[in-house]
Amino acid sequence: MTRVAVSVAEYEGAGPFLASGLRSGDRYELSDGHAFYCAPRGADVARAILVGAQVLGTDPAVTEAGIDAGYSFGPRHLRAPDIAIGNVPDRPGWIAGAPSLAVEYAGSGQDEEKLQEKIADLLGAGTRWLWVVRLLGPRRVEIHEADRPIRTLGPGEALLAPGALKNPVLVEELYDRAASDRATLRNLLQREGYESLAQVRDEAREEGRAEGRALSVLKVLTKRGIEVPSDVQARILACRDLALLDGWLERAIEAKSLADVMG
Repeated sequence: MTRVAVSVAEYEGAGPFLASGLRSGDRYELSDGHAFYCAPRGADVARAILVGAQVLGTDPAVTEAGIDAGYSFGPRHLRAPDIAIGNVPDRPGWIAGAPSLAVEYAGSGQDEEKLQEKIADLLGAGTRWLWVVRLLGPRRVEIHEADRPIRTLGPGEALLAPGALKNPVLVEELYDRAASDRATLRNLLQREGYESLAQVRDEAREEGRAEGRALSVLKVLTKRGIEVPSDVQARILACRDLALLDGWLERAIEAKSLADVMG
């Protein structure tokens, strides 16, 4: 996001503005009372934020996420990271504290000095990880953490935020639609208890085999003139244990009563 200082004199010490004086939708952020105008985003940044928010927001460990969420960690501070993970409550108003993970996108027109001030503010307020996605030049992500040197990773390398995210995030998943879509599908499957699409397919095949065996058991019993009560039919159709179904089927071929099959 491009940030330009509002047209007021530079202040020494705290500035005159308060977070309570800003409303949702105002295009300003505050750092120690100094106001900064947040200009509209370029197409590259706007697109990439949506791509990154998709993969981060669907991570199985994430319960709260937001775009441009406003954090007020003191009366003269108001910061809105491009993407925030953690501490995004479902209520109106500014959020006290800071997100666990914040992501900023730097494209054309980025005011680097203002970006560094924002990074320092958020880390100082308690953000554990702040990732800066660089869209100019070679695509890369800078990792900022309090009291640690800045690290830079490129495509193919994995970003980690233990406690905030379950899964590693490849650098390209934060700006490349296809990479983000693949990771998002994995995340959504994991939220439903699956580790991969292959597992879903395998379970579907197993489901089909079990259903076929169950129908075969009922068909054989019917041909042998053995009445099967509705509750037993439901039990047979609900069974997904292939070994058990095979045993029922084998006994049904020679059975004279339902008890000979079900035991």
